[in-house]
Amino acid sequence: MGNTVSCCMSPGGSPKLSRQPDLVEDYQVNTDLSEDTGPYLQHISDREVPDDLALESNPSDHARASTIFLSKSQTDVRDKRKSNHINHFSPGPLSKKYSSCSTIFIDDSTVSQPNLKSTIKCVTLAIYYHIKNRDSDRSLDIFDEKIHPLSRDHVPDDYSRTDPEHKVIYRFVRTLFSAAQLTAECAIVTLVYLERLLTYAELDVCPCNWKRMVLGAILLASKVWDDQAVWNVDYCQILKDITVEDMNEMERHFLELLQFNINVPASVYAKYYFDLRSLADDNNLSFPLEPLSNERAQRLEAISRLCEDKYRDLTKVCMRRSLSADNLQSFRRSQAVLS
Repeated sequence: MGNTVSCCMSPGGSPKLSRQPDLVEDYQVNTDLSEDTGPYLQHISDREVPDDLALESNPSDHARASTIFLSKSQTDVRDKRKSNHINHFSPGPLSKKYSSCSTIFIDDSTVSQPNLKSTIKCVTLAIYYHIKNRDSDRSLDIFDEKIHPLSRDHVPDDYSRTDPEHKVIYRFVRTLFSAAQLTAECAIVTLVYLERLLTYAELDVCPCNWKRMVLGAILLASKVWDDQAVWNVDYCQILKDITVEDMNEMERHFLELLQFNINVPASVYAKYYFDLRSLADDNNLSFPLEPLSNERAQRLEAISRLCEDKYRDLTKVCMRRSLSADNLQSFRRSQAVLS
């Protein structure tokens, strides 16, 4: 392989046979390739993206890279904490519930089954920080609401300069999820696709394009994640003034900009989930806590026992134990019967 001449490529046949120096010339490999010698075939290691660059440019593909929305929100979180410290602002009474000896509060929101309302609030808050702390106003005509309006209402002239509030984004996303009966996991995948679009296509979430970009991410996430996908015509029934042709064109452009990469690894999904929880803690959006009841405790105990049994059985199968002197058994020879 590479610049080494193997026995199959040797002009003299097998390397074990003696060669005659007058008939066989030395085989030399020229490693200096220039443009004059023909096209240079790049090695696969040269075409691969370095790990540092890949982690920095594709946070939606790598679990170790920090999410974009969490980094954009840190600026406002630091300013808010600094302002509270300078002005000696008291946060007021504690709204978070804490467990005691008599009552235990648990959070029903997990990675596999997140809380729908709280997840949508966190996802829309992440979109809000994308718009508020955007680097520039890079966009495409396919996502421009002025060129492709979602309703027949008049689009104001300052639509591209006025940032929407968090409650406006939340109301828009909640309406789509409620009408299409989408799950909380679909909201997390929507955010993954949105940040992947920003990274691959080098775009920004702006006041002029956030609705269509979010709609395209929801449309794609509902088809990829949910077992019963929502058709484009179903979204046309939710948004009365949009056509199926417009939805199809937007979906086609969205997929092309994503380079048809719709895979979401489990590690990336878990990273976005926990980063959304961190975003909720920084902005006092706590997930609902419920007191632990007897029925819930018995159910958790049953699930824990089931997981322990599966882990114990898997350990027995996978682990190989060496024979010891205690387990050795000598072969017993049957006595011969002489007649």
